[in-house]
Amino acid sequence: MGTDRGPLAGIRVVELGIWVAAPSGAAILADWGADVVKIEPPGGDPLRQIRFAIGGEVEHCPYFEPENRGKRSVVLDLRSDEDLAAALALIATADVFVTNLRVAALTKYGLDHESLLARHPRLVYALVTGYGLAGPDASAGAYDMGAYWARGGIAELLRSEDGDTPIQRSGMGDHLTGLGVAGMVSAALMARERTGSGQLVTTSLTRMAAWQISTDYNLRLMLDRPAPRTDRRSEASPVWNNYRAGDGKGFWLIGVEADRHWPVLAHMVGRAEWADDPALATRAQREARAAELIAELDAIFATRTRAEWAEVFDADPNFFWAPVNDVDDALADPQTHAAGVVVEVATAGGPIQMVDNPIAFGGTPAGPYRGAPGLGEHTDEVLAELGRAPVADGARP
Repeated sequence: MGTDRGPLAGIRVVELGIWVAAPSGAAILADWGADVVKIEPPGGDPLRQIRFAIGGEVEHCPYFEPENRGKRSVVLDLRSDEDLAAALALIATADVFVTNLRVAALTKYGLDHESLLARHPRLVYALVTGYGLAGPDASAGAYDMGAYWARGGIAELLRSEDGDTPIQRSGMGDHLTGLGVAGMVSAALMARERTGSGQLVTTSLTRMAAWQISTDYNLRLMLDRPAPRTDRRSEASPVWNNYRAGDGKGFWLIGVEADRHWPVLAHMVGRAEWADDPALATRAQREARAAELIAELDAIFATRTRAEWAEVFDADPNFFWAPVNDVDDALADPQTHAAGVVVEVATAGGPIQMVDNPIAFGGTPAGPYRGAPGLGEHTDEVLAELGRAPVADGARP
């Protein structure tokens, strides 16, 4: 069952999702208090198998469990008339249906949005696709590395002019899409409160990519200009750039007001003459000599450790900078924990830590209340709620 805490307490979500995009969105809904029932095939969500890529004996899988915490798992083989009937009965009890299966497969089983909304007009039907519902590739399968990262334009924008195409980190597009799922479901539930009707709500990896880099898309759409390429060695504003200290640790200077922050930086690095040089008085003048100034700053910053430069930068609260952290740095940062990034989740083997979803509610606090389910762990429990007989021992996982 769900929890009595959180803004979605009392809402039932049925998820028919695989991999990450839809399941991660449903996990957020579970975090927010919804009772999320995950329908899995007899072999399980294929994401369960990724544990073998990191060592099959791991007790907790950091790829699967955060995307499925707080849910109940029901194993149903939709190829079976009996199990399909059970799935349809379960969906009949739901406020929300979340899926990222291909539309053709959903239609085959009568789980397409037209069929379900005709039966259940109050249902919020949340569909995640790779490329949308129309167009030549609408029916194509998609993963975020393709539809979001590569085809969406992000990878090419992040490639340096003479560099290799970068590889995204695991689930970047999927997790952005999952956050979109949580948002669109919540908005549709609010609309249902006003109108009494559910609806189809959709998002796609393609649209999420465009939204992520919409400034670059809009440069072309609105001004017919290409997205600019940047290189730190010739960045237009030396005070808006990244550098490395003498200990090899990076940091980013965030001089959002170039003319204001340039003289401050000049004094910080012991080059007060730069602040008074009329040839460096404007952003345009500094941009013309950017490569030279950045090279000089590289040499200066190499003379001290990042911790020593941090003391210099922090002496002026109106000078903005940030360390370039790796994951270990970020997890060691007390601000990471104060901001609520890490949450403790209860499991049968004891509490474990993982990253929390990025939304906090002051008036209706919520949060992960249990770990991910075992495959089919709640099949009999959920079938009993539907008034159906439990599965015979050994018939399913």
